[in-house]
Amino acid sequence: MPASVGDIYSVYCEKLRQYVACQVTALKEDRGRKGAQLAAVLELDWSGDALPDAQAIASMKPLICDFYSRGAHVDHCWLGASVPSNYTLVGNLAPLVIDGLDSYGGGWVTGNSLYLQRRWNTIDADKRRRFKAASRNVEVTVGGRVLRQDTSKIDDSILQGIHDLSELDQLPCLSIIHTRHGTPALLDFIKGNPFVTELSWQAAQVAELDLRQTRMRRLIVDPAALRSLQLNDDLNDLTLDGTPALKLAVHHPLGGRGLTLHCSGAVPAFAGLDQLGALSLTTVKEIDLDTVARRFPRLTALRIWGQPGMVANLQAIAALPQLLTFTTYDMFGFTPQQFPMPQQLPHLSMLWMTSVPADVAKEIKARYKKTAKHGGVPELDLAIRQPRKPEWLAENLHNPFRDWDGRQQIPAAYAKKAAQAYKTLLAATRTIDAALDAEAVHALLCAAVREYVAVFNKMERRSSVIETEERDEIGTVLFQVLDQLAQQGQAQGRVTLRVAQLHELFDQSREF
Repeated sequence: MPASVGDIYSVYCEKLRQYVACQVTALKEDRGRKGAQLAAVLELDWSGDALPDAQAIASMKPLICDFYSRGAHVDHCWLGASVPSNYTLVGNLAPLVIDGLDSYGGGWVTGNSLYLQRRWNTIDADKRRRFKAASRNVEVTVGGRVLRQDTSKIDDSILQGIHDLSELDQLPCLSIIHTRHGTPALLDFIKGNPFVTELSWQAAQVAELDLRQTRMRRLIVDPAALRSLQLNDDLNDLTLDGTPALKLAVHHPLGGRGLTLHCSGAVPAFAGLDQLGALSLTTVKEIDLDTVARRFPRLTALRIWGQPGMVANLQAIAALPQLLTFTTYDMFGFTPQQFPMPQQLPHLSMLWMTSVPADVAKEIKARYKKTAKHGGVPELDLAIRQPRKPEWLAENLHNPFRDWDGRQQIPAAYAKKAAQAYKTLLAATRTIDAALDAEAVHALLCAAVREYVAVFNKMERRSSVIETEERDEIGTVLFQVLDQLAQQGQAQGRVTLRVAQLHELFDQSREF
């Protein structure tokens, strides 16, 4: 739905388990996106068990926040003006705040600041005072290290030097802990410290991790050694950094509603979170969305970033009735016909797809823009970018050196250079046309082979990273390109390639 200045919207907040409210105080053009608008959205100091009535609306005030290190301020920022479909327009008042605004937010998350402020208010007043009073100009010694009193983050370089965790009481602003050596004692400290809101727990010492008594908002955990993971109400983001060795059971007070799960590659096998609200997958190579939809049927947001990656059963997202946000990056393997029609995703408010097949991009853009014009869907934040032609897919999606990225002995920079060498080789072969005679074609391909081999020779001279498997792959890739080119030339009546001589040139030129 389009927003208007003064509009007051209400939405249900899972964490508060009540309805909350916000106001649109201004509108302006989004300079980054042609034809789009931004809305200045102000969070209001109100919550209730039902949508607000006229009396409640008339008495609404801006939420004043002073939690953590910030001074008193209003939660007021520019957002995309497309109002999510789960928001209800309940009234319109003259803007409650009209001051200049220069901050930008990532999305409509009304209720989060109200929740945090109320939780802040429940913390012991003396602890809050010490948090606010901590100074960057005062030094303390913790774990044998001199730190600023207002230090907020520590890791094992500090923790491994501590004999008594009470030393950490000298850091009243401590809020982030990263450790690979977590212990029950450290876990007890975290439970007793209401300011610790981010934890990276890459530890094998504890098989059952219980965070129910913490105020954690972000958790990164290696699940390899865990059998049980008990989560707290406050948690917004959970990252499973690895694969569980055994069947892991994850428990959440709301079954995962209001929680975003982050995984790399694919969703690991675990029990729990059946009511998960949002799923974010990165470095995806292959994914079956039918499996995802069956596993997490109440998703409101699904984000998939490929390496690039292939999607199976894209049409299964139509089985997610509460889906509000769907975004992809570098994902392929589907046709325009497999993407659901707008009426199959009636609540979709954001559709961002970057780097998709060109025919898919064209069809989805036309289909959803046309339907939106005729009022068939809510106001949709639509962005379909970087349509990819078949040539791009051949160079990137089907690049045979994709698997080098992540191999233990191969630096990421070398994996990129290998992939680029393949692209350059393909580009050279595309310059061959019927106007070239046999000698010109052979000279062109000799130069292409030498350039291709030179990339890997340089790697080998610097680091000796090319082992038997990589050596075989480099040769196989070159020979397949040349053989395919020879077959195409023969079929089209062009000159016959001297493939054997090019193979010999490869063997003579390589240093690996």
